[in-house]
Amino acid sequence: MSAAVLGLFIQAGFALLTCGLVRKKNAAHLVMLTFSAYVFAFLAYYAAGYAFQSGFRGFFLRGVAPNGRVMLDIALMLVAGYVLVGAVCERISFRAFVVCELFLGGLLYPVFAHLVWGGGWLSQIGSRLGLGHGFVDFAGSSIVHSLGGFCAMALAMILGPRLGKYPRDGQPQPFLAHNIVFVAVGSFIVLCAWLGLMVGSLPASISGEALAINTNLAAMGGATAAILFWSFSYGKPDISMACNGLLAGLVAISAGGPFVGPTAALVIGAIAGLIACGGVLFNERVLRIDDPCGSISVHGFCGWWGAIAVGLFADGTYGEGLNGISRGVTGLFYGDASQLFAQFAGATLCALYAFGLTYGLFTIVNATWRMRVEADIEAEGLDLTEFGMLAYPEDEGV
Repeated sequence: MSAAVLGLFIQAGFALLTCGLVRKKNAAHLVMLTFSAYVFAFLAYYAAGYAFQSGFRGFFLRGVAPNGRVMLDIALMLVAGYVLVGAVCERISFRAFVVCELFLGGLLYPVFAHLVWGGGWLSQIGSRLGLGHGFVDFAGSSIVHSLGGFCAMALAMILGPRLGKYPRDGQPQPFLAHNIVFVAVGSFIVLCAWLGLMVGSLPASISGEALAINTNLAAMGGATAAILFWSFSYGKPDISMACNGLLAGLVAISAGGPFVGPTAALVIGAIAGLIACGGVLFNERVLRIDDPCGSISVHGFCGWWGAIAVGLFADGTYGEGLNGISRGVTGLFYGDASQLFAQFAGATLCALYAFGLTYGLFTIVNATWRMRVEADIEAEGLDLTEFGMLAYPEDEGV
């Protein structure tokens, strides 16, 4: 229970992180989106999401016995909800964002979570098809982060880029973070709360120290890789991308934290840091998707990688009895290629499901009910028009 409560504190870190990355005129907008992700995704999960995840039992949490796991499930679901904020901010209307969170918490997330954590068929492809332990994701690289990231990708594509992001010459214009201190402090808050959520996902009979070490090593590997990538590419490190690299390492290790050794955790995190950096540039310059906080790359791409990494680096020391398989989870590098097939299938299905369902549904929604604010509101900033207040009123002489 205490780990779940600490996991809920991830919201505070994300609020600072995303707020710091955007322009001052939209700072209150970012804080309200993060706050609303907690509120409305939670309500949707309470009403229907938990029941869908549990196999159509427990609508409005009726008949659900407190067992210490329910709040952990809620905390994990809310992390997926936070992912949307960083990709759709600075141009989505508040009412449209509320609908997105209701959709994620009430339908998108719980349906896929049931397939893996609720005894669904993806968890059974090991016992039924001989693919390792079936699809395995300890704390949500795919179920939480990749799902949130590819949902965010679909929404960002539907909304289109922010005004001025791609001027007539076609070259993407940078919108600089307005408070890099918020970004760094928020990242460390997320790191500490993430550790609590990860360790709290372990059975009480198992020590969490090794998992905590792996989680930290992956985060440090991701941060180091991002620092080196930016230094070699542009001559100096970028603080915001270093923080994104740290988060990318956390995302990637979430699936395999207890299944791998410390060196493997470091490698998984370092690769995630490189994916985060490359993904940000690829989205911005090739796909021309405007993702203000890098959420699609950090959570979507790195979440997919984290799930795949289990099929490569799992060393068999943990997971005995998981999904009805007597041995520990073992990846390709330790003799079981079938686990890699299971991981690739599950991670890819998650990405396609999240992107496809979101894009299909919200293309229809946007065609009938505009999700984006008007251009003059976007140019002025969303704080005052959408919420009636400014994050920095002194800048307006108030």
